Amino acid sequence: MKELTCIVCPNGCSLRVEKKDGQWEVSGNQCKRGITFAIEEMTHPMRTISSTVRTSFPEVPVIPVRVSAEIPKERIFDVMKQINQVRVEKICGTGDVVIENVLGLQVDVIVTSDILREWEKEQK
Repeated sequence: MKELTCIVCPNGCSLRVEKKDGQWEVSGNQCKRGITFAIEEMTHPMRTISSTVRTSFPEVPVIPVRVSAEIPKERIFDVMKQINQVRVEKICGTGDVVIENVLGLQVDVIVTSDILREWEKEQK
């Protein structure tokens, strides 16, 4: 048996999950989403990443980024390695892709701020 805290809704249910006769049994959930969360967490956990990437602009040395969708938990460090190798050379803003289809995961790394665009406006 494994104990988890559900993160799907604000209830934060304490879940107990175990496999019996080839089927997952979940208890402690207050809604059906807790069951789905627990089974996915046990079979194929997914996560999101938020980080920063370096830029070529000394006045704005880093900009915030995130993945456009969840990635397999076991690939977090591989994706972070890719993110840490990036240096943004052009003005970009919210939603712009920094790394397309990172590691073939069908997920992009995208910018989450317009800080570079705002800085560019201030320079004019």
